[in-house]
Amino acid sequence: MRLTDFWSRMHRHFGEAYAESWAKDYVLAELGGRTVEQALAGGISAKRVWHAVCQVEDVEPKLR
Repeated sequence: MRLTDFWSRMHRHFGEAYAESWAKDYVLAELGGRTVEQALAGGISAKRVWHAVCQVEDVEPKLR
């Protein structure tokens, strides 16, 4: 998954403004206690990060 696709899915699920805030503030155990931003900056793939988001959020099937 490309980073642009990841952010497109984040924006579609959370909305433009909230996606950025959620990615900055929400800590995911599935990512070793990191936020989305920290995980991506640390080299974790966008696909793995997206799967972690889907585990804690009720993401509609077509975005999964």
